[in-house]
Amino acid sequence: MKNLLFITAALALVLAGCGKSEPSRPAIESVESLVANPERLKELRSQCKADHARMGDAQCDAVAEATRQRFMSGGRSPYANDPVPPPADAGAKD
Repeated sequence: MKNLLFITAALALVLAGCGKSEPSRPAIESVESLVANPERLKELRSQCKADHARMGDAQCDAVAEATRQRFMSGGRSPYANDPVPPPADAGAKD
């Protein structure tokens, strides 16, 4: 009886160890870390462009958002508060 229990337990352990494991993906880098590190952002952008399926949607979405934030956060436009002058010929009639 003890041998049957031992064999059953050993068989269960062997079968549990034979299960398929998913390939491990590297941790997804955050948008904030990519915004702070432009060289890493450039590297990941090229990797996402070359093989999006291998990089994964989550990482490539973070790369795209970091790229957008870096592009759009260049500071205030020097023309943001300038009044728009009327056209030169607005008051003239022909």
